[in-house]
Amino acid sequence: MFAAAAIALFIGMVIVLFRLYAGPTLYDRVLAGNAFGTYTVLFIGVLGFLTGRPDFLDIALLYALINFVGTIVVLKYFRYRAIGDTSPTPRGTPAERGRLKDQGAKS
Repeated sequence: MFAAAAIALFIGMVIVLFRLYAGPTLYDRVLAGNAFGTYTVLFIGVLGFLTGRPDFLDIALLYALINFVGTIVVLKYFRYRAIGDTSPTPRGTPAERGRLKDQGAKS
């Protein structure tokens, strides 16, 4: 039963790889990459069950976290063309910035 699930997951991964290659837009490719990561997490879980190694679930959870963060980073990069915060930082403490903002609103 679980062997059939592993084979079905593997076939799904191959289909998603074709979508990753053929996707007409960037967002189709990102979605296919995220789906491939999800299939991989499921495949690792099923493989861990088949081999009797429950520690594979820890690896699958770690891979799911990396998949999620990686997808967010890729989407942020293609939206803003930067990964880190590149906006100029305001000077002073938060209290000083609030006071300066209030003075600007009064005048």
